[in-house]
Amino acid sequence: MSFINNIYRYGVVLTRVKNKLLLLFIVCSFCSTGNESGLKPTKQPAPTASADEAIIQHWRQPEIKREFWDISLLPQAFIDVKPAPGGDGLVVGELGVDGGKKATILALADELAKGRHGNFDSLLIHHKGKLLFESYYMRGRVDLSHPQSSVTKAYTGMLLGRAIQLGYLSMDDLDKPVAGFLNKLDAAKFVDGANQITLHQALTMTTGLRISDVTRKSMFENPSLVKGQKEIQFLFENSAAITPESKSFYYDIGPQLIMQVVEVVIPGNIETFIKTELLGQLDITNFDWKTAPSGLPESIWRSSLTSRDMIKMGILAANKGKWKGKQIIDRDFMTRSTSKLITTGDDEVFGGGKDVSNQGYGYYWWSSDLQYKNKKYSSVSAQGGGGIYIILIEELDLIIAVTAHHVDHATQQIVAERILPAFVN
Repeated sequence: MSFINNIYRYGVVLTRVKNKLLLLFIVCSFCSTGNESGLKPTKQPAPTASADEAIIQHWRQPEIKREFWDISLLPQAFIDVKPAPGGDGLVVGELGVDGGKKATILALADELAKGRHGNFDSLLIHHKGKLLFESYYMRGRVDLSHPQSSVTKAYTGMLLGRAIQLGYLSMDDLDKPVAGFLNKLDAAKFVDGANQITLHQALTMTTGLRISDVTRKSMFENPSLVKGQKEIQFLFENSAAITPESKSFYYDIGPQLIMQVVEVVIPGNIETFIKTELLGQLDITNFDWKTAPSGLPESIWRSSLTSRDMIKMGILAANKGKWKGKQIIDRDFMTRSTSKLITTGDDEVFGGGKDVSNQGYGYYWWSSDLQYKNKKYSSVSAQGGGGIYIILIEELDLIIAVTAHHVDHATQQIVAERILPAFVN
């Protein structure tokens, strides 16, 4: 697959190198020979972006002056086995007391702090209803929203699930053509088959649409071509022929269609819907969500959430759309989202390794088996380029949030090899 399509596919965040290349040595100044890992939890409060002279991000406010890529690197990692209450709705506990093996996780944290697994920014672990472990490295901060890359796709799907829960759509509508919801399209200009693409196919990346790199480049260079519903018109007109073969799983076009339909069926403004009806239901206020060339919120990447709020989204998914007793996302929709609806194969397992197999896909959530010793544990994950993950392991009541940038993608293997042993009896 071409370079341009890979950027579009994975939502990889590209950065600029300013002035010179910096070599970072993270020094662990809190070592102890009394711990297997040589690492003791940090006693100071979690590092904040505001303390780093950054302005905390709010919803599209002009006073935002610095974002994730402008934040300085932490002089040392922050490690907490007893996370502090944050007033954010998360219940906290203590690693080793409320579950998990402290020495095992601290050994991994020590390696992350030393950069042995790439540029990790945070690792948080939630187990049996409590946040037990919180750590930040490099650009990670407790109050700084982190670029989510393609994890944004999962949030886009959840927007649709919220619309269903509120009655603006039904589960039966998922089998209806996308074009039927959009009243500004000219179906006479579509390639054959485009008018039959359903919401379900858009959610499972089985639309059959194939856009060449040359055509895709014209979209980027001429935003006027894709304003509003022109985006869908452009895709449906300029796709290669849609065939039974092209309707196989192809990780590319889909979320854009979903965002357009949500925008049409809900009352009011879609930015407000995101703010109040999805994120606001979980008391998530410290976030950013960029605008796409279409003028709608981005659907495939360019949202940002804090690591703690990623845990909240994981809890929402693990609880089949329920948050603190209230059904936020339609239960059936969330169940489908986190189910293995399609087997994608093990040729390109994102973050995989020898203990990761049986990869599949639901509604923008991936599935895989993680093996420890002779047993395989089913996992579900939202994944983003650069090393962003929300990982759910239902059997162990385990939710893991990882943020990173430019890492060797072995995170699922790390979970299988280094985190599972801490929570398997």
